[in-house]
Amino acid sequence: MSNTFKIVSILSVISVILLGINASNKKETSVINDPKIGTHINYKIQALKLPDNLNLAGERVPLEIADVKERMERELLVNTYWQSNGLLLLKRSNKYFPIIEPLLAKYGLPDDFKYLALAESGFTDETSSVGAAGMWHFMKETGKEYGLEINDNVDERYNIEKSTEVAAAYLKNSKSKFGSWTLAAASYNAGLYGVSRRMKEQEVDTYYDALLPDETERYVFRIIALKEVIGNPEKYGFVFEQEDLYTLPKTITIQVDTEIPNITTFAKNYGLNYKEFKILNPWLRENKLNNKSGKVYDIKILAK
Repeated sequence: MSNTFKIVSILSVISVILLGINASNKKETSVINDPKIGTHINYKIQALKLPDNLNLAGERVPLEIADVKERMERELLVNTYWQSNGLLLLKRSNKYFPIIEPLLAKYGLPDDFKYLALAESGFTDETSSVGAAGMWHFMKETGKEYGLEINDNVDERYNIEKSTEVAAAYLKNSKSKFGSWTLAAASYNAGLYGVSRRMKEQEVDTYYDALLPDETERYVFRIIALKEVIGNPEKYGFVFEQEDLYTLPKTITIQVDTEIPNITTFAKNYGLNYKEFKILNPWLRENKLNNKSGKVYDIKILAK
């Protein structure tokens, strides 16, 4: 056999192999792009099995009630398969749970209520369409009623420590009235009067037996779903490294009992620019602190 013939034969074999690989790739691509099959042959939407022990602060979800089961499944499905939002909530939870958890324990509130704050705001500073603000989404009137300073210059709804204390006071007051943490959570959404009136009209005494406004109907279930998913991320398909999660910088607290004419200048004295300072102290709403009364404010700066 001549060398030329050998080379031709080898090239022929290589061509056949390459054609086979190409054909296989085309077949796989056509399968993946086939609208009858979907965008990805390995992507599956699976029905979820509800855990038997779903509860809020130890108060069991009665899944044997048909509509309760459906409503619980709805929130669990939404928070499992809305993956981008779920991953963001996981990242932010790692940032803020370490602040909230000891405060809830200090003020005598069950740890589960950190998920209420997560459900309310997603741990962002965005104001709701009805004017609720801060991590715990207080309305102005409620915040002032419970002792928060709220005006154009200072809004303590954005102070994590103070707003958590007020949330604990509100929820404990609701628990005292209703005798149930579940109804206390519902009243956080619909108000004490709103929940009380409907419970009395309908002659029921549990959240799961009451017919409430649509948002409140979903509210407690969403908190419980977030507790289940964020508390067991691997179980629901969330894959991440610890370094992927968000963290807060280390800070120290200084006390100020005078006015601050210019926050930009004040921040520079501590090695911070205006944005960095406001991220640490979002309750300061302007580029100054009026403080004509000489009140003592706790202000955070970066630890050196």
